[in-house]
Amino acid sequence: MKRVFVGLLIILSYILIVGFFFTNKMMYIKKKTDEEIIDRETNLGLYNQKDFDALHKQHFSIPSPFGYIIKGSLIAPHVTNRYIISCHGVTVNRLNSVKYMNLFLKKGWNVLIYDHRRHGESGGKTTSYGHYEKFDLQKVVQWLKQEVGKPIVLGIHGESMGAVTTLLYAGTVEDGADFYIADCPFSELEAQLLYRLKVEFKLPGFLIMPIAKPFVQLRDRYSIKAVSPINSIANIVNPVLFIHSKDDDYIPAEMSKQLYEKKQGAKKLYVADKGLHAMSYSENQKEYARVVDEFFNEIGLNP
Repeated sequence: MKRVFVGLLIILSYILIVGFFFTNKMMYIKKKTDEEIIDRETNLGLYNQKDFDALHKQHFSIPSPFGYIIKGSLIAPHVTNRYIISCHGVTVNRLNSVKYMNLFLKKGWNVLIYDHRRHGESGGKTTSYGHYEKFDLQKVVQWLKQEVGKPIVLGIHGESMGAVTTLLYAGTVEDGADFYIADCPFSELEAQLLYRLKVEFKLPGFLIMPIAKPFVQLRDRYSIKAVSPINSIANIVNPVLFIHSKDDDYIPAEMSKQLYEKKQGAKKLYVADKGLHAMSYSENQKEYARVVDEFFNEIGLNP
């Protein structure tokens, strides 16, 4: 009887340790500071503090459906009805979107950048890899359309988790933009977690995922399996440009290829020759800009 009790205690301890350890790493993933982001982007030649400070910014604070505040900035120097919303990736904040802001400003678009939940100045206790973030994005879209007060041509650009958020918004909440640019998204959260378990921890998924999934459901009230752009991509009618670096070391480029294959209607795929994760623009700036222009031309958005 004592052996049975000890065995049960060991199993329970394993479940609790594994469950809390891995879900903590997901829900409370370590974030980069503003200084770290600025230093990196400045060293890459993608951020200039004086130039950024000189831009007129309309800062905004809007309520999330989940009880916290979403903060961001609208940069609108152009007399145009063309707007881009840029969604950053996990661990960073809207400062990471400045390079994309500059790209689209040069192309004559006004740009909105904002902080996802639990990042930057926005509230929220956990990161959900697109699940709750997609509803926050809906609120940002609604705010922008109301603020402009007239019909706009709207694009949404997302990087990494921001790309997943973009696709989930378009495929499960509302297809509320005229086009989307998804830079290095994963196709399924479960598949991405299994991949990271293998790469980072050298662990087989069957030892972790059956425990992690119910822990996430209990602790953060969403299903890992439901965070799945591949299962919602067929609902996106408007055009999507998929971008990924072939040597991405965090999310395999194959995932963007899978999403591209399943997307119906207008679409384009660009696999960059250089760059690791979320570095397609940094390492291929001219080619990236050219592909965006080609995409605009293909969907009827000439300069």
